[in-house]
Amino acid sequence: MARKEGKPTDMQETNGKSGNLQNDKLSIKINSNDNPYHSSDIQQKRLQPRRLTSYFIVLIDSGSITYKLDLQDITVTDGQLLFAMPNQIFAPPAKTDNLKYFKVLFDENTLALLPQQFPFLVNPLKSQTIIFDDAARKRVRKVFEILNQILHLDKHPTDTEITLAYLNSLLSELNSAYFKTKEPINILNTNLSKFIEFKLVVETHLTEQPSINTIAKKLDLTTNGLYRLVKECSGTSPKEFFTNRLMMEAQRKLRYSNLSVKELAYELGFNDPDYFSRLFKKSTGKNVSDFLQSQDL
Repeated sequence: MARKEGKPTDMQETNGKSGNLQNDKLSIKINSNDNPYHSSDIQQKRLQPRRLTSYFIVLIDSGSITYKLDLQDITVTDGQLLFAMPNQIFAPPAKTDNLKYFKVLFDENTLALLPQQFPFLVNPLKSQTIIFDDAARKRVRKVFEILNQILHLDKHPTDTEITLAYLNSLLSELNSAYFKTKEPINILNTNLSKFIEFKLVVETHLTEQPSINTIAKKLDLTTNGLYRLVKECSGTSPKEFFTNRLMMEAQRKLRYSNLSVKELAYELGFNDPDYFSRLFKKSTGKNVSDFLQSQDL
């Protein structure tokens, strides 16, 4: 079985191509049927899982396609939208005929320039697809069309503020639709900011495996305060969140690298490979050898 590490970023791979706007402040890219990846890029990206470094949003205008996100298959079809966040494990699907779509990618720095926060982007309700009513679908499609025109079709550069205004409109529509048919939740902006900080600490110190108490201190929280925050925003405890992320990274590396189980355990910060194997089975329901065998089928 060939298991290779995927390329590190989306935004870096697309620098300098049409449909991409980058300067000191803004990094945003759009693809659509009239601005697709070049064929060489498709071949390069196909079956190349990687950790996202940008936000990824795709609207399926017509047709159907299945993405693999955090090693799970997610199918999106006519009028549906999929969004993914930085640090999720993403594998692009094979090219699908008769598919009409819009994709937009933007980084954390671009998001920080917008005048408001968007709670849906931390996915508190554990649903990474959005379904629109007819009116909202038309509005969302129109904003995608405008962004496509600004970033791809127009010959002259568009003012950064205009681009940000349309991105803000798009995210406002998505945020409204995400929560529209769900139970309302109460997440304060300060909590969102702290939860994003928590996720950043998890990613930055993943293989160091800091204690929950250490993480809480980094965030100027008590352990009880951190527990309440993470439980409210993710539905899991801080320890469960950290372990799930660590085991997701283990699965990715097992599938797409050639590390032995012992090497992987040490790389992920485990001093005891046997403990890593027991934790892996408890988390995934499979021991490591069964997991690897299932990838060869």
